[in-house]
Amino acid sequence: MEKTKQSSIQQMIVENKSKRNTSTTIEKAVPWILLVIASVSVLTTIGIVLTLVFETITFFTKTSFWAFLTGTEWYPFSNEESYGVLALVSGTLKIAIIAMIVAVPIGLGAAIYLSEYASDRARRIIKPILEVLAGVPTIVYGFFALTFVTPLLREYIPNMEIFNALSPGIVVGIMIIPMIASLSEDAMGSVPKSIREGAYAMGATRFEVALKIVFPAALSGIIASIVLAVSRAIGETMIVSIGAGSTPTFDWNILGSIQTMTGYIVQISTGDAGLGSTIYYSIFAVGFTLFVFTLVMNMLAQYISRRFREEY
Repeated sequence: MEKTKQSSIQQMIVENKSKRNTSTTIEKAVPWILLVIASVSVLTTIGIVLTLVFETITFFTKTSFWAFLTGTEWYPFSNEESYGVLALVSGTLKIAIIAMIVAVPIGLGAAIYLSEYASDRARRIIKPILEVLAGVPTIVYGFFALTFVTPLLREYIPNMEIFNALSPGIVVGIMIIPMIASLSEDAMGSVPKSIREGAYAMGATRFEVALKIVFPAALSGIIASIVLAVSRAIGETMIVSIGAGSTPTFDWNILGSIQTMTGYIVQISTGDAGLGSTIYYSIFAVGFTLFVFTLVMNMLAQYISRRFREEY
């Protein structure tokens, strides 16, 4: 009987050692697996940046770097080619500015309501509905701008062209409302309740608490959400490709056809330029310019978030 017990105990020890060895092997392998997974995104980013840099350098061997940065005429298909990127930057900024005029007040108003006024039940209903806007395909927004918003605006602005900056700018603003509202509401929600209760105890109204207490306390997160939304508006492609037209102009007319940086990339990528031509390499120069814009905006959002963050 005792021999049987000893045998079973020894067998259990052997099994435990085997399990421990297997577990140790898995524990050693997991960090390497996770490192490979993390490296995929890093290497992909490096590959994209290197591709943009090398192809952009090739483009500048064919045309002037200074003329690209300071030129206001963009005529890649003309007999006398002109590559002044300011014409595309102008169109991109028109869309971004109009979008922010639409999105910032509505997004912040929705965030203040959800954070300070809405009941838990209302918040659970309204917030998911609001965030559905972020899941709508951008090409649907594009056709919405072209077939609904533009005809509606032309009833009040008869001289507005079919392709213009105003209509897609408004629709891009509608698209980025959930980003501002959701991130700003999260920032306001992180403000401790004790601060609100102290303000209420001193006789402040709910509106005063929201505007003078909670809003300043959550300012870093709110500004970061706005900057990220601007970056999203600058990088928008399908809405402006469908609704804004393809006429690069360096002016501030929002009622006429324009072309953004992303819109130009889409136009050329459909096969209008031969491989190895100057027009082909111009895609990468414009893409690199857009990359710099979005990188600066994202870095600015991170700086603002760190600089004005409140610690509680």
